[in-house]
Amino acid sequence: MPYQLGILMVRHRWWVVGVWIVVFLLSLLVAPSAFSSLTGGFGRADTESRRALDLLESELGAERSTISLIFHHPDLTISDPKYERSVKEALSPVLERPDVVEVITPYDTPGKGFVSDDGHTSHTRIVLEGTIDEALDDYPEIRRKVSTPPGFDVWGTGGIAIISNLNRAAGDDLRRSETVTFPLVLIALTLVFGTLVAVGLPIAMAGISVSMTLAMVYLLAQVTDVSIFVLNIASFLGIGVAIDYTLLVINRFREELSVRSKEEAVGVTLATAGRSILFSGLTSVLGLSGLLLFPFMALRSMGIGGVSVILLSMMISMTLVPALLGILGHRVNAFSVTRILPAPKGVWRRLAWGVMKHPVLVALPLMAGLLLLGAPFLGANIGAPWASVLPSDDEARVGWEVAERELGPGELAPIVIVAEAPESIFSPSAIANLYDYTRSLEMKPGVRRVESIVSVDSDPALTMEQYQALYATPSRQLSPEHNRLLDELATDDITVINVFTDFPTLSEEDKAFLSELRSDPIGGGFKKMVTGVTADLVDANDTIYRYFPFVILYVLLTNYLVLMVLFRSVLLPLKAVLMNSMSIFASYGALVFIFQQGHLSGLLGFTSQGSLETTVPITLFCILFGLSMDYEVFLLSRVKEIYDETGNNTESVVLGLEKTGRIITSAALIIIIVAGAFATSEIIVVKAFGVGIVIAVFLDATVVRALLVPALMRIMGDWNWWAPAVIRRVLPKQRFVA
Repeated sequence: MPYQLGILMVRHRWWVVGVWIVVFLLSLLVAPSAFSSLTGGFGRADTESRRALDLLESELGAERSTISLIFHHPDLTISDPKYERSVKEALSPVLERPDVVEVITPYDTPGKGFVSDDGHTSHTRIVLEGTIDEALDDYPEIRRKVSTPPGFDVWGTGGIAIISNLNRAAGDDLRRSETVTFPLVLIALTLVFGTLVAVGLPIAMAGISVSMTLAMVYLLAQVTDVSIFVLNIASFLGIGVAIDYTLLVINRFREELSVRSKEEAVGVTLATAGRSILFSGLTSVLGLSGLLLFPFMALRSMGIGGVSVILLSMMISMTLVPALLGILGHRVNAFSVTRILPAPKGVWRRLAWGVMKHPVLVALPLMAGLLLLGAPFLGANIGAPWASVLPSDDEARVGWEVAERELGPGELAPIVIVAEAPESIFSPSAIANLYDYTRSLEMKPGVRRVESIVSVDSDPALTMEQYQALYATPSRQLSPEHNRLLDELATDDITVINVFTDFPTLSEEDKAFLSELRSDPIGGGFKKMVTGVTADLVDANDTIYRYFPFVILYVLLTNYLVLMVLFRSVLLPLKAVLMNSMSIFASYGALVFIFQQGHLSGLLGFTSQGSLETTVPITLFCILFGLSMDYEVFLLSRVKEIYDETGNNTESVVLGLEKTGRIITSAALIIIIVAGAFATSEIIVVKAFGVGIVIAVFLDATVVRALLVPALMRIMGDWNWWAPAVIRRVLPKQRFVA
């Protein structure tokens, strides 16, 4: 079938190219709109914290979001008239916006938490009507409207600011990585092919793949939420994989063109390299589809983007590239340039025979080395950073750190308890239970203050009986602060209790206190749920890692089955899966050594947070398993092709490595260049992702594919190709030659 497809592409080459040009031009019309149609944030799953937020939205009315502004003056204090005048003048342009519900300054409420102990730092809240996505869209404009008075420092921070700045930084990283990547890839391809025509094809295919993927993302975003982080995945895989697949096709075509006609060369290329691309692409799709199993929009979006770009790259390499090669023919070698590095002669063959002579001495130390490199992962601390995920000089991060230092840890991110009463919240029994519960909270170590309808800063002397009497009176007279809290924190059915602690957000103490709160009942038939920044991120982390083992099983099993069909063997796929797992494990350990323990932080330009970000191991596994399997399929397909002709396991391994060693190394180099650009990111999560890819692909293309796999195949001998007779009867025969 692939052979006939190749012949068909050559015979109808102009039609094929014409159709692709039309589709590409159409994609250019909508691809630029993909950036503005994507969603920030991580998405929602069915967790306690999210159920609590949904209840708040349904009970407390319209959706609202809050932007925090931190004002600081080194000399003036909050009581100075000039300080007050400067703050109000800075905020005045914002008041004109129709979506601003209210602006709460320290001058509007005497509540604690709005002013530092020394009076130099203050906190202002801008409350917006609308969804979180709308607030994220509006934040940059709102922030620009808030001026910085002379002598003041002003920082926009809080959840909206952090996510907005994270989205902006991700876009900046994407543009910078593409700027860095293409010139380096151009140089690498020139070294590989030595002709400008052969160099230009992979670059062009990468551009087409990325553009069309962005167009698909835009169309998908019209019917569902798609995370902005899909752009990074689409760019990385679109450039790296499209170039790798095109490189493989061109390399085999040039090899076949020396002994066959143009049409036959394309046919044999698709029957061999094309078949490898189909199966390696399928393994990549299966790996990335594991991200679709998670109940979070951001991970699913990355899975959708990754699967889309792989499928497009496969289609391009199996249709457009053969058609273009049919047009070019021998002109694919045109415009030769001087090779800076001459192709080494016999290096891969000598290396392969060296491994064949001493397979055990090669395999055991290398396996031990990979396991040793991965050992630090056994002590991994998986965490969910908050503001610290941003660059150290980012305004939202600096503002958050200033607020925690000056106003108190957790002041901008209290633990939020949503309490649901069996009867009216304002009934005497409900007020009594709430009063006792909030007083017990105030007595807990680390609790700085509790904000609720029965603990109002402006009325600190009120007793339980007075609160009961107050809320039992329909025409109650309340202070402005009390009225504000009542509007913000209660309906007749539910109430909110904000707990402010001395624990930094997402610290181990903060997480332990969250767990303690969840286990403590309110009493009196109350139901409660706990939410807030810490609860939301902890719940997300727990949910993700509850799903992860099933995702691992799915990816391993499906890849094994695909390879079993490809190679008609039960042992060779098992070895391939184990080798992939070993290289990924080694990269995990290296990431713990670098990012959790802080080694190389100066060289890579980051500050260690003492943990690995939640999504890094997840995304690396799903992406790397497919990428690493690409090289396994490239190598073993050629080995299988030779083995089918000769029946000699050792010779087929040697020749297979000799034929594919250079091209696999070149393909890996392309991926390393693309991922290395992400390692320059200002966002520590993206940086860790890039470094992890670089380490894993380097290990996989050198230590694993060049040394460990040949050594193990030599040890296994003809058992590599063994399968029970019943399985061989069921499996389709795979012909690797035309």
